[in-house]
Amino acid sequence: MSNSQVIDSLVLGGSLQEDRFDGFVGGGDVVAFSCPSPERSTENEDCAAVIPYGPQAAVLVVADGAGGLPAGRLASHTAVTTLIKHLEVAGEETIMLRTAILDGIEAANAAVQNVANGAATTFTVITVEGLIARAYQIGDSEGLIVGQRGLLRLQTPVQSPTGFAVEAGFLNEREALHHQDRHLVSNFLGTSDMRIDIGAEVKLQPRDTIIVASDGLMDNVLVGEILERVRKGPISNAADAVIALARRRMNGTAVEQPSKPDDLSVILFRKPFRP
Repeated sequence: MSNSQVIDSLVLGGSLQEDRFDGFVGGGDVVAFSCPSPERSTENEDCAAVIPYGPQAAVLVVADGAGGLPAGRLASHTAVTTLIKHLEVAGEETIMLRTAILDGIEAANAAVQNVANGAATTFTVITVEGLIARAYQIGDSEGLIVGQRGLLRLQTPVQSPTGFAVEAGFLNEREALHHQDRHLVSNFLGTSDMRIDIGAEVKLQPRDTIIVASDGLMDNVLVGEILERVRKGPISNAADAVIALARRRMNGTAVEQPSKPDDLSVILFRKPFRP
């Protein structure tokens, strides 16, 4: 695990090792985890980051590099570190977080394009300011907000052919996870036609859990299975449960269950409940 010396952000991924952080950032409890695919002996192409933006705000981001090593790893880390540097400047100038994120994503897109080796990356961001959360989506990594009773309060759109098919009702979630085209993605950061899907504000309720994850989780674990594991109990236990299930699936051979070995990155964030 590496720590940014700029604004004390934490950045995980990009190495051969498993990284994990449990702590308190931006007014909430956080667990962040990243590990390389069990099928490869190469570096993790994911990059996950938790970025404070003042005492009661945090930016949660997961980037999944595309194009193969080293381009994928370089793309995800270039995007995340560019966003971190941009937020440092914006924080000093007290720029509104929404404006800072949009400008930072545009800067990250230009930085990845300047790498000029075909590199690209997904980029999923959820910001938390006090009790207000908002998602910014590029690609097929995903963000969720889960209520205490397992209610799915937010799910970012999956920008892929199978994701669009699920949204239109042509495929169900399980069919999409087994589909031959599930690896195709329709939108990347690092391209001239990159587009940002901006979500509406969500007011967090007591014990709501925010999850941002790469497809190492989302291609191996059904959303309902995630909801069941994070809706109650300590956030560290919830993280342990979803990570363990994803890793078992990656190593599994059961035909009826999804199994796609891949880099795995997960961030869980929960505001402490104060009655």
